[in-house]
Amino acid sequence: MAVQARERLLDAAEKLFYDQGIRAVGVERILTESAVGRASFYRHFASKDALVVEVLTRTDQRWRAWLRATIESYGVPAAERPVALFDALGEWLDGAGYRGCAFINAMIEAADSDSPIHGVVVAHKDAVTDYVQQLLVAAGREDHATLAPELMLLIEGALVTSVREGSSEAATRAGRIARMLLARPSDPRDAVRRRLRVVTGGMR
Repeated sequence: MAVQARERLLDAAEKLFYDQGIRAVGVERILTESAVGRASFYRHFASKDALVVEVLTRTDQRWRAWLRATIESYGVPAAERPVALFDALGEWLDGAGYRGCAFINAMIEAADSDSPIHGVVVAHKDAVTDYVQQLLVAAGREDHATLAPELMLLIEGALVTSVREGSSEAATRAGRIARMLLARPSDPRDAVRRRLRVVTGGMR
């Protein structure tokens, strides 16, 4: 029963936070929607902020698993997977009820950069960037360390622009730009810098 109550709280909070915003939703509303008592709430979460952190942590795990599985389902060669990122992003943006990136939304509401909520958002974005870099490494890009943040910038831009435009077209345009970036030759200096980091144990 305790596990069920915790999951009901997380499910209700995730939907409410995403649909209405973190600040707009109070604990009482979450208790009502989840049909969980106040005492039970505080047995699972020390505060509303602690609940927000757990919701975002769960969302991060689910979203990154979905992204990986979706790209793998395309069955495209490793060299095409960095561009396939934007096909997957388009699918996500086309999903029902898209109201922007949950992490960007949370970061805007949690203005304090030292807050645990902000920390979870940063960890999520870092993890996605790491995954993008893994795809670039598998694609044989020597410039993966510099190219990954560039592709991530395109992803972030598409996430925000899609809210303004109300469509997934931003992901398509970002994918075209990504293809142009990937068409450029790798900078030989990136390979040299990577070898130096290996030799020096990552000190440079």
